[in-house]
Parts: sequence; C-alpha cells; structure tokens
Amino acid sequence: QAQLVESGGGVVRPGESLKLSCAASGFILSLYAINWYRQAPGQEREWVAGIDSSGRIIKYADSVKGRFTISRDNYKKTVSLQMSSLKPDDTAVYYCNTRDTWGQGTQVTVSS
Repeated sequence: QAQLVESGGGVVRPGESLKLSCAASGFILSLYAINWYRQAPGQEREWVAGIDSSGRIIKYADSVKGRFTISRDNYKKTVSLQMSSLKPDDTAVYYCNTRDTWGQGTQVTVSS
C-alpha cells in the first residue's frame, strides 16, 4: 500500500528556515512526480511545489519561488522541501502527494 509520511514541521520566527521531508513506502518513488501542498486554517489546499520523477523538472508557486527548494533522493525514497525566509503567511499544514496518495501532513507555524 502506497504511503507518504511528512516530518520536519515546527514553530519558527519570520526569516528563519525549516526543512520538511516526505518519506515514501509501498511504491516505487522513482516512477512518480511528487508535489507539496499546504493548507492554512480556513483556506483551501494550495499547491506549493512539484518535482518530476527524475528530479529535472521542478516548479514552484509564485508565493514561494526563490524561497523554497524541492528536491528528491530516489535511493533514500524521500522528497524534501527546504523553506527559507519564512513568513507568517507560510503558516499551514504541509502535505506531500503523488497521484491519489496523501500524507498526514506536518504543521509549520511562522510567528514572532
């Protein structure tokens, strides 16, 4: 059974950095693109970044471009989201996703 598990969330101050990880199991990660989404309280889930199966095609939402970096290690079966220059507006539950498989999410809170 395909499974994704996020980790690395926490509470940080504006301007600080945080690295999220998404561990994959139950399927061959190297065959699939992976996306990160986030959902803030009272808002719809928002796509944040995506990386294709090879890692060569990467895209970001305008709101995080230049601040977030998505990467993958198919041997370790993980996809990471390095977040820098964090803002209060980045506060949300972050999810990784492939096709119809979602993780449980990890909370990121940016607050002074």
